[in-house]
Amino acid sequence: MTKLKVGVVGCGSIAKFRHLPEYAMNKEVEIAAVCDIVEERANEMADKYGGKAYADYKLMLAEADLDLVSVCTPNYLHAPISIDALKAGKHVLCEKPMATKEEEAQNMIQAAKESGKKLMIAHNQRFVPSHKKAKEMIESGQVGKIFSFRTAFGHGGPEGWSVDGKDSWFFEKEKAFIGAMGDLGVHKTDLMRYILGEEFVEVGSFVESGAKEDSTVDDQAVCILKTESGIIGTLAASWAYGKEDNSTVIYGEKAVLRLEDDPEYSLIVHHRNGETETFDLGKIQSNDEGGQTSTHVIDTFVDCVVNNSEPPINGEEGRKSLKVVLAALESSETKKIVQVTK
Repeated sequence: MTKLKVGVVGCGSIAKFRHLPEYAMNKEVEIAAVCDIVEERANEMADKYGGKAYADYKLMLAEADLDLVSVCTPNYLHAPISIDALKAGKHVLCEKPMATKEEEAQNMIQAAKESGKKLMIAHNQRFVPSHKKAKEMIESGQVGKIFSFRTAFGHGGPEGWSVDGKDSWFFEKEKAFIGAMGDLGVHKTDLMRYILGEEFVEVGSFVESGAKEDSTVDDQAVCILKTESGIIGTLAASWAYGKEDNSTVIYGEKAVLRLEDDPEYSLIVHHRNGETETFDLGKIQSNDEGGQTSTHVIDTFVDCVVNNSEPPINGEEGRKSLKVVLAALESSETKKIVQVTK
């Protein structure tokens, strides 16, 4: 059996702890190339996982025999590298947020369409068992009409995760474009769109800085979101939580769902009749684990290529989640409620 050949651009923590080990575990894939502007990092990953090390991704695209490309770079490079890879005839898995502006996202979607190659955005929260179960319960009517929700994603900051520590690109506006709201908040906008099965149409937000020294991006964000059917809820993203919080609570007509909100049970359902159901579906993946569990992102991406199926989080899905984040930024800057256009 001929294996798919993958090249990974960017050898920081997300590649080191997620993409590369998960590609290495996938029997359909061979790691053929790794690339990083810091040559030692590329060499280190090539020594560990095989493949040729590159310092220039354009040279990698021109020289290496690749089927797939993972884009694991600072945010401002997501769009240009993804577009170049798609135009070079490679299927692309791009880290989130997919771009720094909607125009870039549209260009990525167009490049995928013109090349006939697949574009997937690495929003891993959709694959968490408790999140999938909650979506199933809502779709089946067990929760009844949804009234409200609150969701949060916060931890101590990327300095504890990034290979560059406090000197990470995450804190540089020119490279990151956006801080906690783009790093964590975009995951939760995507998750709530997925679970609720609706688009957000209005956003009001406070996106602030102050928790991190020598940072030019936000580290705290709280948003109020409204869906097309009128569901309202809050989303918080933070780099200032001492302990990681990745919880979601959904308030429905027939039940309240608590997701990743309890140390023992990944999903707790409080029914309106007084009964409580508990589900131990496995813990949500945490940065603290150092990539010991699969995100299912890589396996899903590979399966879509092997079976020629549409990625569940394609470019259009990534664009819609990005638009909510961009609206949150606009709301914070203008101090007004912002309409999320389609």
